[in-house]
Amino acid sequence: MATIIPFRALRPVPNLASQVAALPYDVMDEAEARAICAKESYSFLHIDRSETAFPPGTDPDSPAVYEKAAEILTQWTKEGILQQDSHPCLYLYRLTRNGKSQTGLVCCTSVEEYDNGILRKHELTRAEKEAGRTRHVNACNAQTGPIFMAYRQSSATAMMADWAKTHDPEVSFTSDDGIGHAVWVIDDPNAIANFTDAIAAVPNLYIADGHHRCASAAAVCHQRLKQQPDAPADAPFRWILSVLFPADELTIMDYNRLVKDTNGLTADELFEKISESFYLLPWPKPGPCRPMMPHQFGMYFEQKWYLLTAQEDAIADDPVGRLDVSILQNRLLGPILGIQDPRTDKRIDFVGGIRGLGELEKRVILSEGKIAFSLYPTSMEELMNVADQGLIMPPKSTWFEPKLRSGLFIHVLSDH
Repeated sequence: MATIIPFRALRPVPNLASQVAALPYDVMDEAEARAICAKESYSFLHIDRSETAFPPGTDPDSPAVYEKAAEILTQWTKEGILQQDSHPCLYLYRLTRNGKSQTGLVCCTSVEEYDNGILRKHELTRAEKEAGRTRHVNACNAQTGPIFMAYRQSSATAMMADWAKTHDPEVSFTSDDGIGHAVWVIDDPNAIANFTDAIAAVPNLYIADGHHRCASAAAVCHQRLKQQPDAPADAPFRWILSVLFPADELTIMDYNRLVKDTNGLTADELFEKISESFYLLPWPKPGPCRPMMPHQFGMYFEQKWYLLTAQEDAIADDPVGRLDVSILQNRLLGPILGIQDPRTDKRIDFVGGIRGLGELEKRVILSEGKIAFSLYPTSMEELMNVADQGLIMPPKSTWFEPKLRSGLFIHVLSDH
């Protein structure tokens, strides 16, 4: 059973919400963050990427950078840009992209349930990224980015729809990328109790996006429990800023691959080896090859697209081995192109589906890579099945769109 609680969110005042809301800190590089901060005075990236306040080349992991994030957060609170609700609430957060909406319940989930597996994960975290975010949370004394979670069907879904229909959103805007954002405040005690009970009937919650943020929230909790072993169960640092979405409303896009070279193979040798595990055909249609079903792959090589279909013996029976990202890695990227560890190998890059397949063509043409692969998106059911068995998906298996904005909800961990 999953436990949630309401919390006193620190939020931008409604007329500034559209200016504060920012994409997650980890979906852009420093140059992109600097460009946004130079243009947008209130972008939350000033806090989430506070190295932008320093000259280029500044170590983003230096103490001064974290101190700057805390300083700006405090300053914005004093100036009234951000205001904390007077009593604990739940919130709804709806994102709309291309006419499709997903509505999430904004709440706090339990670090203890993250530790014991009720909050289920499917990715490994990198120690340096986790440590950096832990320092950010401690410096700001707040969790500034929500964890994107999913749940299988629940009565909470209908309750959210009913609330949104019968109440006006407090915040509503469309961001520059065309995504619609709407926020409702749930402050009625009976409604809060009903939502809490509905989620309590859900056996597990699934981390869709935000594994590093979740791990850092748990790390901060464990650090503070050593200093405050008698902290009450409702101590804010024991809880994780989260947004819970029904799984069937979520969209996972393809997460494609770009490889720098052919591992010394000629075109004939490459095709011969690929044909041992895949049926390989020239793509007969104009434009890029977008796979239409699982176990199909597009390959762009020497300015031509090919369709690869995994042969039966290339598809494993286990939940991880039968994933398309696993088939491509285990049967082609590893044994043929020599990409043994895609987490660390500098010869491979990953391109989120939001950038389109034209991005793959462009990068090959510009000689940023020699060969590119398009994939069919991983499904939510595949993700949850992997997590249910305590297994880990290969790196860069999922790309969720739209991205939750940071800055709309901040979870303060204690009074300063």
